[in-house]
Amino acid sequence: MEVIIQPSPEDCAALGARIIGKLVKQKADTVLGLATGSTPLPLYGELVRLHRDGKLDFSGVTSFNLDEYIGLSGDHPCSYRYFMQQELFKDINIESERTYVPDGLADDIARHCLAYEQAILDCGGIDLQILGLGTDGHIGFNEPGSSLGSRTRIKTLTGKTREDNARFFDTIDEVPRHCITMGVATIMDCRQILLFAFGEGKAEIIAKAIEGPVSAMVPASILQMHPDVTIFIDEAAASSLKNRDYYREVFEGKPSWQSI
Repeated sequence: MEVIIQPSPEDCAALGARIIGKLVKQKADTVLGLATGSTPLPLYGELVRLHRDGKLDFSGVTSFNLDEYIGLSGDHPCSYRYFMQQELFKDINIESERTYVPDGLADDIARHCLAYEQAILDCGGIDLQILGLGTDGHIGFNEPGSSLGSRTRIKTLTGKTREDNARFFDTIDEVPRHCITMGVATIMDCRQILLFAFGEGKAEIIAKAIEGPVSAMVPASILQMHPDVTIFIDEAAASSLKNRDYYREVFEGKPSWQSI
């Protein structure tokens, strides 16, 4: 696990986009795992800029989103399919049939989840997964207590998650109680992971995820066991880390062949 501390979310996004861009240029049929929410917006903005500048071609890329609310159609303004269309897909040249988002209106949720897992396998697995981090340590919608061996499935959202996400809805009562989410083991199967977290409100949970014990009560802590994870955080999110000075030394002292 590498922890990269930058002055701002925009600085983190620029470095993350550089990693993604390098991968897509090396492997035109890259499979990306995508996240939603406010955290990845600077990253998506940077990817769009690179594409518009003619520096990044998404025509061969396939994407899989982490999660979706149950009960929302893809054209609902609070659905994650709609979010991805507005914030990324419409502004890059990715083929729509290559963009996978769980179906919140699936008739048979269990069967749909199995099919989603199979679709990932059929594409050769996810090369690079983008993650945000919930204030309670969830990745995807794998809430505290989620099995670390879990696969794509239905989950019940905690009250805290619904409160955090209520800002996207008119009232908290409109926030769905259930979702479909990739499982923790599904995420851990991804070959490379980039996690982004910003702001003082994420400082405590970042410290638990990076420097605390591995625990299902902090699902993001399992990333300590992954062989290729990069954590991008701003100064505020890094404020509770005991080893933050060391993380800075590691990044600043990288040999040239390891540079981003």
